Amino acid sequence: MRVVSGIQPTGNLHLGNYLGAIRNWVKMQEDVTANGGDCLYFLADLHAISMPHVPADLAASTREMVAALVACGIDPDKSVLFNQAQVPAHAELQWLLTGTARMGWLNRMTQFKDKSGKNREGASIALYTYPVLQAADVLLYQATHVPVGEDQKQHLELARDIAQKFNNDFAPKNENGELQPVFTLPEPIIPPEAARIMSLRDGSAKMSKSDPSDMSRINLTDDADTIMAKIKKAKSDADVLPSDAKGLEGRPEAASLVGIYAAMAGTSVAAVLSEFGGDGFGRFKPALGELLVEKLAPINTRFIELRQDQAALDAILRKGAAKARSLGAPTLEAAYAALGLVRG
Repeated sequence: MRVVSGIQPTGNLHLGNYLGAIRNWVKMQEDVTANGGDCLYFLADLHAISMPHVPADLAASTREMVAALVACGIDPDKSVLFNQAQVPAHAELQWLLTGTARMGWLNRMTQFKDKSGKNREGASIALYTYPVLQAADVLLYQATHVPVGEDQKQHLELARDIAQKFNNDFAPKNENGELQPVFTLPEPIIPPEAARIMSLRDGSAKMSKSDPSDMSRINLTDDADTIMAKIKKAKSDADVLPSDAKGLEGRPEAASLVGIYAAMAGTSVAAVLSEFGGDGFGRFKPALGELLVEKLAPINTRFIELRQDQAALDAILRKGAAKARSLGAPTLEAAYAALGLVRG
């Protein structure tokens, strides 16, 4: 089993990233490597340049993201942790795959429509071909499984389509006339416990680092006082908490706060409501804030320590990139050969 996943190094990690992805990365790291598999986690800095960015900020954010991931439990001695820019094979394979990807497939990608907005003619080509680079990210390493949220499922399906067409069109055959696939078709992992964490200001919108209001999210860099203040000011309603989950219907902010508590405590929404049902937010919010402080304080402390040592962070990235280049080299060479491209 080989798991591959990435995250853009744009801004600090927040609670939604941690509960929705990073915590599951840590769990997979332990489970997969214990059974002889590999986990590759990368910082998608090549993806980040598909949108306007400040170069100095991107470099700083890349290092900060390494510190945050390690603070959350990603172990560079167990997982391969690296950034795309140090593994040129990602960009090389993307170009090789653009001959197989089809315009019609990319035209159906909803994220381009969402991110480009009304000015599609002004969007970068990188934003349009972003899903082909995502395909290269996972196909390069013969990934068997890719953790994805519902919003990324479409891109993984595209990666499978590209891999299948490439194999059918170009893969060599053995002496029995059987195709010898160049690429593995990766399967999605959508962990059932993955939490969808909503904004503290709007229970119908996902918690996001792009939200202009810092009060909308809990950053993993927030100290105890900041966490308590944000939870105290989080949007809620005037009703008491219900005794069962059905009572949260039509109450997005209440459902979001209860969901955060359940995810952080490692329990169910039903269990949370059995404890707090009938209570108002005046009791529930302080309890939620204290739980968040307890769980996030060790991460915060470790992060602050790590981000001050740029040399150590760069060493982690170099070490991971060297492993990634080694793992990806055979696939890249096989793709060049399958296409009939002469290499020295």
